[in-house]
Amino acid sequence: MTLSPTISNRELLATCWTSAGDAAPDRGDEISPVDLRTRIETAAEVGWEGFGLLHADLAIAERTIGLQELRRIFDGAGIDHVELEVLPWWWTTDERRRISDQRRTRLLDAAEILGAATVKVAAEGDGRPVDPARFHDDFDRLATQAGNAGTRVAVEFMPMNNLPTLQAGVDFVTAVGNRHGGLTVDTWHVHRGGTSYAELERILPVEHLFIVELDDADEQVVGTLWEDTVNARCLPGEGVFDVPAFIAAIHRAGHRGHWGVEILSEQHRQLPIREGLTRARAATLQALDAAEHLVSRAG
Repeated sequence: MTLSPTISNRELLATCWTSAGDAAPDRGDEISPVDLRTRIETAAEVGWEGFGLLHADLAIAERTIGLQELRRIFDGAGIDHVELEVLPWWWTTDERRRISDQRRTRLLDAAEILGAATVKVAAEGDGRPVDPARFHDDFDRLATQAGNAGTRVAVEFMPMNNLPTLQAGVDFVTAVGNRHGGLTVDTWHVHRGGTSYAELERILPVEHLFIVELDDADEQVVGTLWEDTVNARCLPGEGVFDVPAFIAAIHRAGHRGHWGVEILSEQHRQLPIREGLTRARAATLQALDAAEHLVSRAG
């Protein structure tokens, strides 16, 4: 008799950069050279169940096909999971807030139309001062607004922002205590932030785990931390992060949802979309297979 896999949910979501081709964060207008319909339908054809969209993708869709047509493309392709990103500066009172509020409206309106379960939001990554009370209260308000739009927000801790570790992220979202506000937990940020997978399993509250993102990298940081995270990630199994152990820890923490895959690298950006998506999916499924063995052996 064949036993069912221990990690039964093997649905994968290609985050926005995994399918974007030759586009990158903070590079130009960040718009993919490949049209959205091609990206979505190609991802579905090679087996992805979920798809991530950047705010820049949404702006293009609004001006061209419209969000209702974008929803029909998702439905026609059989994409079950949609995530949106990214909202920065939601706690600010300076000139950045106007941009943030415009983007907030776009992301939350799109989430409602597209049925996106989660919107990723950023913390302070430019080294500017942050008022902790305002950061707390504005995240609470943002999460409530997201809930009213039928979605939720997931803040991403990073070793180069004001939530530099998993523990800092957990402390923040649990202090806020809004059921529509949680965390994005990415392999790269956990590893580079110095958190062991055993500690992850111990401290991560599953009720606040909204997004999981898988990727890999070399032991040595290439350039700055920001340059490393946007240019030097690799597929699961091609680096030193022990992605199967990360998956197993996330599973033992209680995660039973789909798995995001976020590949950001100069090499990946140069691949044809179909090849890049096919390679990323195959590598991630191999990591899930290895994680199943770890979970089964431990159990």
